[in-house]
Amino acid sequence: MLDQDKKHLEGDKRRKLQHEKPYVYDKIMKFEEKLKRGESIAIIQFQYNYACNFLCDHCSIKGFQGKQDKPSFTIEDVRNLSRQADELGLGRFVITGGEPLVFKDFDALVEAIDPQKFYINCDTNGWFLDDAKARHLKAIGVDRIQLSIDSLDAEAHDAFRKAPGSYDRAIRAIEASQKAGLDIFIQTVVTKQRLHSEEFVRFVEYFNGWGLNVFVTYAKPVGAWEGNTDVIVDRDDMDYMRELEKKYNLCTHLSPAYGIDMGCIAVKGMISVTQYGDVLPCPYMHTSIGNVFQEPLKEIIQRGFDIKYFGEYQDTCLIAEDKDFIVNYIENRIYGKPLPVPCAEVFTEADRTQRKFNLDL
Repeated sequence: MLDQDKKHLEGDKRRKLQHEKPYVYDKIMKFEEKLKRGESIAIIQFQYNYACNFLCDHCSIKGFQGKQDKPSFTIEDVRNLSRQADELGLGRFVITGGEPLVFKDFDALVEAIDPQKFYINCDTNGWFLDDAKARHLKAIGVDRIQLSIDSLDAEAHDAFRKAPGSYDRAIRAIEASQKAGLDIFIQTVVTKQRLHSEEFVRFVEYFNGWGLNVFVTYAKPVGAWEGNTDVIVDRDDMDYMRELEKKYNLCTHLSPAYGIDMGCIAVKGMISVTQYGDVLPCPYMHTSIGNVFQEPLKEIIQRGFDIKYFGEYQDTCLIAEDKDFIVNYIENRIYGKPLPVPCAEVFTEADRTQRKFNLDL
């Protein structure tokens, strides 16, 4: 896809947001200014509940499930998190889990986040997303579906998800979302091996043909894939992905957003909040920089910025590509411990940033 085509699509999305959610639009238009001041523009990837109807091979939250002895979010806690996020000028939530469409209190969750104050994405495997559900999600204020599909081959996808029929239901979810007027994009996990396969290129071409963007998540050696470094990419692989981005409607979390190149977006452009209130720098870095049940979100984000890997520009995905970082910080300091590991046990004084966060915009 040509750059001008992408700019045209981005312009259409902004005009739609300005019309439907002017308050959110105004916040997003201030993102570049916030970054110049050294402030976070993080999307909150909200792991509200780990309940799920699938047992996927690559599940990244395996170590968080089943902790019934820990306090979990209530709807009132969600309202408090939303209020703090709004006060910080943050504008986006991703509701995830688990599988959000199994949550019995999903409607109350969306209401507590407040659709008038935030652009709301919903992760899903698509199993429960039919026409009626899509219309309902649109009506209560969900803006976009992030639909996970793992292969263009139905049998391979179903095997990966351990759920026969899941590919067909995912395709149904695309059709339902488009009919309901929900924005939607395809999320897919890419290993080093899959990236260079014919299947991956055909996958991108197929869903681009539906008018859909494909968002690529690089494989990470965490969760169910803990220790599996054979699947991770290197710099050459990332360069190849950037070449594909020039040709297709395709992106990764390292792709410039809102015209801004943030590099690694951990803390700067994304934080993950677990079911138990812990704030992670990103969904795959299982260290807690604080807990929203115990201290303000603003202080937690500042603690993240005080760590050089998050407070300074990084031109790679540390958890997907940087083998030294993976060995020194993930394998040696996180593997084998109860999750999430406090950041004080992962990062030392030597890891503190020596300068104020600045992207030199």
